[in-house]
Amino acid sequence: MRAITLLPSLLLATLASPMVNAADQQQYGLSTPTAAQRAAAQTMMLAPNANVAFRLQPQDPTPAPRSVPAVDEAPLIQIALLLDTSNSMDGLINQARSQLWAIVNSLGPATHGGRRPVLQVALYEYGKATIPAAEQHLRQVLPFTTDLDRVSEQLFALTTRGGEEYCGAAIRAASRGLSWSTRASDLKVMIVAGNEPFTQGVIDYRPAVIEAANAQGIVINTIFCGQRDEGISSGWQDGAQLAGGTFNAIDTQRALVVIPAPQDDELARLGLEINGTYLAYGHAGKEGAARQMVQDANSSSLSQGSFASRAVCKANANYRNDHWDLVDAVECKAVDLAAMALADLPEGMRAMTPQQRTAYVAGKLAERRKIQERIQLLSLERERFLATKRNVDAPALDDAIIASVRDQAKRRGFLFP
Repeated sequence: MRAITLLPSLLLATLASPMVNAADQQQYGLSTPTAAQRAAAQTMMLAPNANVAFRLQPQDPTPAPRSVPAVDEAPLIQIALLLDTSNSMDGLINQARSQLWAIVNSLGPATHGGRRPVLQVALYEYGKATIPAAEQHLRQVLPFTTDLDRVSEQLFALTTRGGEEYCGAAIRAASRGLSWSTRASDLKVMIVAGNEPFTQGVIDYRPAVIEAANAQGIVINTIFCGQRDEGISSGWQDGAQLAGGTFNAIDTQRALVVIPAPQDDELARLGLEINGTYLAYGHAGKEGAARQMVQDANSSSLSQGSFASRAVCKANANYRNDHWDLVDAVECKAVDLAAMALADLPEGMRAMTPQQRTAYVAGKLAERRKIQERIQLLSLERERFLATKRNVDAPALDDAIIASVRDQAKRRGFLFP
């Protein structure tokens, strides 16, 4: 595996610097990195292939809302990840961190009724000893969100600790605790991954699965981390079949094989260059822009392939940041640029006339579109190259998820080119 050196080094140098560049502060609304952030970045620069997780300390301690804001009538794809975080599941968590972007990219081309769907992802962890038994050793990490950088952030924050793995309880908690769509045409998928018997716990998985499938139209896919025969005998296949889902078995102890592609270096460069088209606005702007940079660093710390996949995701309709990026917000009509308060605008735009602001945002959008077109072209070339190199006999987490979810999406009327 080849290491990415130049581009992540530039990114990490920004975090490691005692002062953030003034122009970047103005454009992105960034604050000066803390000593801890600089130390972490310097560690990454010294060991670029180390599995170092950068974490962003939110400025607002208010917990994330239990549900996302109302989404318009665009079709929805909702995916809830239920991950076992007991002692033996470090390999599973690392695969989820590494392959999040490939999974998202696989759904990017989807349409339903001629419209692009909105992707929402939720995250639960179960099986951790530090979560009280009264709470079934499980917790909701994130409600449904379109903020994929936040999903990545929380995946990197997960840790493993031995406990009891109650799949039935986790399924019931997710089916009742998330804001699932009520439209039959939307795709609602729960993905449960772990390595202990599906039958553990006082909540029987069968009624929990049937309730989710019949009452809410949720498809449940199960991924057993171990030998396929053991997964079948311990209930994982039955759990999927009861809800019209698929069962897969993967080896999370096997080291992921990262295949370098000729397009990776340019994709990495473009993945950083496109950040310059984002305009942080409002109270969420500083944190959103900083989180984007941190997740770039986290992705590059895993592998060249993961970093390239993240770059491809930024050219994907599912990578939407209208809650902090003014370009996305104006494009999807989440804000009225002409009516925005001065304090909510990026500092560099406050002295502009209304006409200049409109032209400036339009210019950033045009710049982004140009970069995205190049990324999409490189992505197609990269996929053709990787298709000849993959080992179909050693499926990983993304293989198990992508094949199942795309097939289930097609059954709901979603189309893929």
